[in-house]
Amino acid sequence: MGKAELRSFGKPDEVREFPKGRLEVVKIGGATVGRAIFEPGWRWATSVQPIAQTKSCEAPHFQYHVAGVLKVVMDDGAVLECHPGDVSLLPSGHDAWVVGDEVAIVVDFQGMVDYAKAH
Repeated sequence: MGKAELRSFGKPDEVREFPKGRLEVVKIGGATVGRAIFEPGWRWATSVQPIAQTKSCEAPHFQYHVAGVLKVVMDDGAVLECHPGDVSLLPSGHDAWVVGDEVAIVVDFQGMVDYAKAH
C-alpha cells in the first residue's frame, strides 16, 4: 500500500466540456475518477457521440448516481433508470439521457479515462 492521497473535484486535473455537460477528472492512486454533470436535455447520442464517433457509448462505467435521473438503453435493449443513491455497472454499448428538469450528476470509477476526449 502506498501513501495516503486526497484529491478534490473542486480542483480537478482536467475538465472536458461538451454540449449540455462536462466531465471533471481527478487522478488518484493510479486510477482515474470522473464526475459527470449532465444538464437537462443532455443525451449521449447528441452531446458526446460527435466527439467519440462511435455508434454507441463504448466506455464501460461503474457509477454512483449523486443527483438527477439518467435513463440508459443498452445496445441489447436492456433499459435502466438510474436515480440518486443507485450504483450502476454498464458494459460498453449504450446510450443515455437525462430524464426531467434536474441536473444529473454521476461519479464514475471506471470509464472516464477517454470519455468525451477528442482522439
